[in-house]
Amino acid sequence: MQNQTEFPGNATSLKNLSMIIKVCVVIPFFCVFLCCIIVMLHIFASHRQFLDTSRYILFAYMLINDTLQLLSSVLLFLFAMGQVKFAIIYCVPLLFISTATFQNTPLILATMSLERYVAIFYPLQRPAAWRSDRIWIIILSLWLISCIYPIIDYSIGAHNPAVDVLSTPVLCKTIVVSSSPIQTLFKVTVSVLFFVVVAFIILFTYVRILLETRKLGQDRVSVSKAMHTVLLHGFQLLLCMLAFTSPITENLIVLHANWLQQDVAFFNYFCFMLIPRFLSPLIYGFRDQSLRGYIGRIFLCCSNKVKPRVRGKLQDNVSTS
Repeated sequence: MQNQTEFPGNATSLKNLSMIIKVCVVIPFFCVFLCCIIVMLHIFASHRQFLDTSRYILFAYMLINDTLQLLSSVLLFLFAMGQVKFAIIYCVPLLFISTATFQNTPLILATMSLERYVAIFYPLQRPAAWRSDRIWIIILSLWLISCIYPIIDYSIGAHNPAVDVLSTPVLCKTIVVSSSPIQTLFKVTVSVLFFVVVAFIILFTYVRILLETRKLGQDRVSVSKAMHTVLLHGFQLLLCMLAFTSPITENLIVLHANWLQQDVAFFNYFCFMLIPRFLSPLIYGFRDQSLRGYIGRIFLCCSNKVKPRVRGKLQDNVSTS
């Protein structure tokens, strides 16, 4: 009887330990990402030349979008780990931000590729919407397109009469507001359409810039840089598409490993949601020579500020001894 009563306690302690480990992995990971994003946004806000360039404005917009996406997903993860329940009316805004920002990322990548295309083929007669003082029109259009998707998704869903939107506490998960078959079909169709269109735009701009590189002999360096930038956008799109491989990896893990369902879900979330969103903006930011130089100066200044303090403490210890 004693051994039988110890099993539930052991299972509970293992479950709590697993939950603590997952939280301790996700939170520092997100904090490092947030610090890097704050540094890059500080560089944008402190130097006028970045605010006068459409490419950097779009990149700053992507940084803000990915930060909102990761922040909302981490909050949803923490609520799921803590089994926190609240009314659907408070859950929907968080799910809305997470879904809209997730769909917004491939649109931003396509727009950044088109911006490089416009910069190469129309350097002197750039269309008004692509100038730095008008680029906000394109950004607003991208945000509106991304917001339409969750609005339609939540509108076509069937409401459960047993659940009161204002008072019934539920776990804040996507399945709460989008669980019907028609919503699943709508999400798959829109996601495939989004990524096919974005992949076509990136491939089209890459091929056109590649052909232009063979024609131009005078400005071959800048055209080659633009071609590499578009190729990087294609890699970023592949990172975003990793999120849609979670059903495949989940089935493979279940077949070849004896994992719990929550462990499989955490593995997919960490490897195919967090890490790609973490790497995508950082790879692009640290690749840029101008940004990399300013980032290096910031960290160098921080290290120089720490070193005099350490030296001062050492000198005080020597004088007192």
